[in-house]
Amino acid sequence: MVADEGEWSRYYRLDDAGSAAALHARFVTHRYPRHAHDHFVVGLIESGVQAYTYRGARHLTATGQVFLVNPGEPHTGEAATRSGYLYRTLYPSVDLLARVAEELGAGRRVPFFRSAVIDDPLLARRLAQLHGRLARRAPRLVLESLLLDSLNILVRHHGDLATGPTGAGREHAAVRVARDYIEAHFDEDLSLSKLADLVSLSPYYFARTFERELGLPPHTYLESVRIRKSRELLDQGMDLASAALAAGYSDQSHFTRRFKRFLGITPGQYRRASMVGNREQGLQDLEQGSTRHVTPSLPS
Repeated sequence: MVADEGEWSRYYRLDDAGSAAALHARFVTHRYPRHAHDHFVVGLIESGVQAYTYRGARHLTATGQVFLVNPGEPHTGEAATRSGYLYRTLYPSVDLLARVAEELGAGRRVPFFRSAVIDDPLLARRLAQLHGRLARRAPRLVLESLLLDSLNILVRHHGDLATGPTGAGREHAAVRVARDYIEAHFDEDLSLSKLADLVSLSPYYFARTFERELGLPPHTYLESVRIRKSRELLDQGMDLASAALAAGYSDQSHFTRRFKRFLGITPGQYRRASMVGNREQGLQDLEQGSTRHVTPSLPS
């Protein structure tokens, strides 16, 4: 997909351990397909209106609001108006939020966020400060302090530390077996009939059961695994062409298109952030031809 004239995106890492990352972007025509992450999503809308389908409903996030996504929960993402939207999204890891919960005295629990879109001016201000300093390449100590302060507010005011998602860990045995197989054979040309035979179900019944349990059809789940695995390979320093083949893609161009569709950035942007860290990333993370830089305006 060719990016709209006014679209741009930047990807940052907040630490060397990979426990938090961020995406700053303006999207007009770009639409995220239904997908899921292995981390949390905390998005602040700076301007415009964002829409996303999550937990069976379509939600609108207006300027100044924050949208949330729990790990493993399918969702989409798109502009709700023709003018698009500008957003700053934080991607904290499960382990990082569990540590925040522990510091709050809740034990090492993984928070669960039941709300999709929240109005919290204090949280929005803290997130805007964090993203503003991140875009300006502030010292690591400043960024980490703002990150922890923002997550503290998020978990304390909006996190459910008593229970997790309904049905978590209790999926159908056939789905569990198929998931494990996909995780181990993601680089192969898997077929629906192959997965169905593996669990002794008809392809039709297997596909329905899989999507009902996980919220994603088998082919979309496979691609989400491939994207995750490719990120791990890029983190290890593998070049783009090798990572594409190792993750099961036929060529680098196909890999780049799918990666950008699912994550909003190109593999090249992601790899540069992985290699140089967020302090050097601010001015050099746009891949030629895929995005166009527009100077953002954020409070300091």
